[in-house]
Amino acid sequence: MAEDSSDEDCPQLVPLPPTPAHGKIPITIITGFLGAGKTTLLNYILTEQHNKRIAVILNEFGEGSAIEKSLAIGEQGQLYEEWLELRNGCLCCSVKDVGVKAIENLMQKKGRQFDYVLLETTGLADPVPIVNMFWMDEQLCSDLYLDGVVTMVDAKYCLQQLEGNEASQATQQISLADIIIVNKKDLVPNRAHLDKLLDKIRNINGLAKLIETERSRVLLDHILNLHSYDVNEKQLATVAMATPANPNHLQDMSTVTIEITADVVEDKFDKWLEEILWEKTLCNRHNGQPMRIIRMKGMLSLVDNPHRIIVQAVNELVEKITTSLEWATDDRFIRMIFIGRHLDRDTLYSNFMSSCQPVTVR
Repeated sequence: MAEDSSDEDCPQLVPLPPTPAHGKIPITIITGFLGAGKTTLLNYILTEQHNKRIAVILNEFGEGSAIEKSLAIGEQGQLYEEWLELRNGCLCCSVKDVGVKAIENLMQKKGRQFDYVLLETTGLADPVPIVNMFWMDEQLCSDLYLDGVVTMVDAKYCLQQLEGNEASQATQQISLADIIIVNKKDLVPNRAHLDKLLDKIRNINGLAKLIETERSRVLLDHILNLHSYDVNEKQLATVAMATPANPNHLQDMSTVTIEITADVVEDKFDKWLEEILWEKTLCNRHNGQPMRIIRMKGMLSLVDNPHRIIVQAVNELVEKITTSLEWATDDRFIRMIFIGRHLDRDTLYSNFMSSCQPVTVR
């Protein structure tokens, strides 16, 4: 937010109408730290027989891959694309671009010859702007919808990455994931090492599903058709059943869950969203740092509204949608799940309560 707020007032929150995914092509973002196994996963998808028509957009290049050796980048660094049509029905495209141009060209040149799009990000990429781009970009929404984010982590080295100089990038990628593939589990020294890593990942992101694997071999049904940004019964269940994490206030990135029996006062809730997402006025009591929400999902009951409300946010973009599902008379509640930096549950809870009617903690 600008220091001189008189020139740039925060815009009012405007709930977005639900956008049906029917007839659109899902795009899945594949992210992960360097060496986690993203390229191995994509090469597996591009070469295995799976009866799925998938367009894979590579944004990073490694050594030794027969597929990647057939693709090239312009010598002067300009955007360059080369298409490779594979026998299993997949398409492979190499780009030196964040991905939007490649997607537009893909739709223009290849039409609807495929059922899914997988976009690989570079190992050091922050996935937040890419997610925002495909979640809310109106120019793309007529043909595509964001299906979800898959983050790959290296089971052997991820703990070291989360505790070293690379911690910021690694935790950012984990925090935004809908699916986390814990790869190379066969290389960890013992099960205790793996369990410690899994606990740390769950404390960073309590919403994501964890999949343990070797050599990036994963069933495609586990990473496709996630519908992570849709408003449907599956997402209602995800919010309702997510396991609360055990955040450590000294941990930079964590998950906080708040569940109360209450009704939200909508205008107060919208004001609270502005403060926490845009103005970032809430600070962690222990270190004085402003809290930063990376991902948020919640299910609300509003005053005088019989329907369940889903609210979700990525960074500063927020969506609030009224579902068709009504609350039972005696079972109204609020459940909010926050993933972010410097989160302080007690401060979040007390501040959030200012937007609610008097409640009893569940």
